[in-house]
Amino acid sequence: MSAYLGRRYRLSASHRLHSPALSEARNREVYGKCANPHGHGHNYTVEVLVGGEIDAATGMVCDLAELDSCVAREVLEPFDHQNLNTLDAFQNRVPTTENLCVEIGKRLRQALRSDLSLKVRVEETGKNFFETS
Repeated sequence: MSAYLGRRYRLSASHRLHSPALSEARNREVYGKCANPHGHGHNYTVEVLVGGEIDAATGMVCDLAELDSCVAREVLEPFDHQNLNTLDAFQNRVPTTENLCVEIGKRLRQALRSDLSLKVRVEETGKNFFETS
């Protein structure tokens, strides 16, 4: 039998939405106030959903402490209280929340057991969220 385990985490980070491929005027048009040269911050909610077979011996899909440790190492430590624009992960792409969600998913996929399914959801504001699987 398979099941899913979902867990929420919080991180705070800043970013400036700006593409070097666009003019300053086009950046302002595309990103609006998010193109502010001084950047802005968010208190993100990151939801991680893993799924797989329930282990007969433990009764669990995934050890919660192991998941927490993985997320701390792969997501919270590198991104919490950071300016995303300054990180290697975003040197060649705009640090939109879509790209943050994809980066988180990539890091977790590489770190988690390969037999687990993975879905990541990042809530940027009460109105905006992004998902990847």
